[in-house]
Amino acid sequence: MAKDHGHKKDGTPITDEMVEAMADEAEAGYEVEEILKRRAGRPSMGAAPASVESVRLDPALKGALILRASEEGVSVSELIRRAVRQYLQAS
Repeated sequence: MAKDHGHKKDGTPITDEMVEAMADEAEAGYEVEEILKRRAGRPSMGAAPASVESVRLDPALKGALILRASEEGVSVSELIRRAVRQYLQAS
């Protein structure tokens, strides 16, 4: 009788054959550099890791920011980055 190994994300049961195939793949070894290239996560924003900065906004400013970002079809973060760049270039 087959042992219950759980289910994949799509609900498909994980069979003994699938476990055996995964074990064979693991025993053959993995290409670490290739795995690292495929990692999920946020895309990089330049040559170095980006920092996260915190800023407090009053409700009216936050509302205006959300509305403008929606109108431009960009994220609030992208709109803030654009505004800071424009401000710094104008100085």
